[in-house]
Amino acid sequence: MSGLYAYVIDRGLRAWIYVEFTTNRRAVTDYAVLLLVQQGEQLETVRVYDGAHGHNEMHRYTQSGGKQAAEVFNHDTLGAGMRAAIAEIKQGYAEMIDSWHRQ
Repeated sequence: MSGLYAYVIDRGLRAWIYVEFTTNRRAVTDYAVLLLVQQGEQLETVRVYDGAHGHNEMHRYTQSGGKQAAEVFNHDTLGAGMRAAIAEIKQGYAEMIDSWHRQ
């Protein structure tokens, strides 16, 4: 089973959170959680958390350099990693966006 949803996390910063996931029974088998910021008509990627390689990784993005190398951010299951990624974005999105603007 697959699912996805997106919502505005901060209207002033024009920040969005986007979540896409796949499950097998109740277990998350893959996911992507993105922090996006709207710049004009475009949505720009600020941060991506995913389970594409079977473990929980995080990619920072910069305005000047784009996607940076992956870092493992959680050593638990993909489901726990997905929930941790959502929580991390909700807690720190303003700082993440500020860092993206500076680089």
